[in-house]
Amino acid sequence: MSDFFEEILKIKEEGKNAALATIIGTKGSTPREVGAKMLILENGKILGTIGGGCLEAEVWQEAMKIIKEEKPRTVHFDLTGKKAEEIGMICGGVMDIYLEPIVPTPKVFIFGGGHISLSLAKICAMVGFQVAVIDDRPQFASKERFPEAAEVIAEEFPFALPKLKVNRSSYLVIVTRGHAYDQEVLEWAVSTEARYLGMIGSRRKIKTVYDNLAAQGISVEKFQRVHAPIGLNIGALTPEEIAVSIVAEMIQERRKQKGEK
Repeated sequence: MSDFFEEILKIKEEGKNAALATIIGTKGSTPREVGAKMLILENGKILGTIGGGCLEAEVWQEAMKIIKEEKPRTVHFDLTGKKAEEIGMICGGVMDIYLEPIVPTPKVFIFGGGHISLSLAKICAMVGFQVAVIDDRPQFASKERFPEAAEVIAEEFPFALPKLKVNRSSYLVIVTRGHAYDQEVLEWAVSTEARYLGMIGSRRKIKTVYDNLAAQGISVEKFQRVHAPIGLNIGALTPEEIAVSIVAEMIQERRKQKGEK
């Protein structure tokens, strides 16, 4: 069982998704007892068993829906009826199976340790994001300044960026102190598989950054997934309000179903 949960931790750390099937109720003769578990990975592989055969095949199909929707549900299986006989299930009982999605904890990487980042880190932590702050200035990137951050990196961006473990559950927020730094981070960011990517700035500044990167050979299509100007348009003016607008946009992205545009 320890290996089973170690696999779940590994899945979450890698930013992948899965579904966990647990037998929560039985009546009559069933192939497995209450508490039996099966883990279904997003690539279709399964670990463990809840009874085998057509029962597991049906649970697998439901699990793939759970992985996509990221919403739990309980499914009921009757192993006593005519259908059960037709598919060869002769146990003669009923089972309730709870299917729950295994989703990674979303992590936001905040590039820049300025005024917006102070509020941004606090709000992100409040709503369930793991927080990392990256800035090349030690006085702006410290645990004392960002106590809610799980990770604070004080290093020049060219050295820090390759070390970051970004995956499909990552959120990248570019709010550095200047155009050149924003451009440097964005050039790296568009090549990642991050779920969300946003950059602060006026439309004029954003166009300048895009044009500069395009001139360096980066495909214009890569900029289409960038939220810029970053944040929902709520008329935000202060650093605190801007932070709220950014987190609101991140939550909006987090609550989208997979594949939804």
